[in-house]
Amino acid sequence: MKLDILAFGAHPDDVELGCGATIAKEISLGKKVGIVDLTRGELGTRGSAEIRDVEAQDSAKILGVSVRENLAFADGFFTNDKEHQLEIIKMIRKYQPEIVLCNAIDDRHIDHSKGSKLVSDACFLSGLMKIETEVEEKPQEKWRPKQVYHYIQWKNLEPDFVIDVTGFIDKKTASVLAYKTQFYDPNSNEPETPITSKNFIDSINYRARDLGRLIGVEFAEGFTTERYVAVENLDKLI
Repeated sequence: MKLDILAFGAHPDDVELGCGATIAKEISLGKKVGIVDLTRGELGTRGSAEIRDVEAQDSAKILGVSVRENLAFADGFFTNDKEHQLEIIKMIRKYQPEIVLCNAIDDRHIDHSKGSKLVSDACFLSGLMKIETEVEEKPQEKWRPKQVYHYIQWKNLEPDFVIDVTGFIDKKTASVLAYKTQFYDPNSNEPETPITSKNFIDSINYRARDLGRLIGVEFAEGFTTERYVAVENLDKLI
């Protein structure tokens, strides 16, 4: 299956929190989008890996993505090495996306920046014909995405560009709240974490609203890029 966009996240829920509204919008425009989670989030304070597996699939259904896979790397301990790069290369060549979305280049959780560099490096290596991979005993062709963009997470990084996601913030919020064990629940007896407060859930709305305000729309999501953002002409800007 060829995809238009493939979004990677170090943990289940990273993609939803970072660019869930953008994904929902792109799908509404007819794009085929997939998600690949690097880990099962087994070190998370609340819930379990098994519960996160179910929550991730529930969230994928809300967003309407075409496919979601999990590479089961070690949460907290995966590294940017040949072994891990090859597994990501297999995903890139399998789905041949034009655009890859991945974790923030700098963030509070160490897996986010590690995952960001790992995926970015794999995107480049995936275009080298002398790197041989196979899936289900079938050799894969080289493939390099045209663009690699990094969504913004905990740290309020300065975006290189923002996308108008007005009309899609509710779907993003619903996809996040599909992770019932991870976020605000006044009846939960599990330990509190930085993402379990009511304020954190509210921040999904007000952060998107603030970015939207800066470009003259209601809601927006921001991204950074490792290359210059190019536009065809001045009329393509909003």
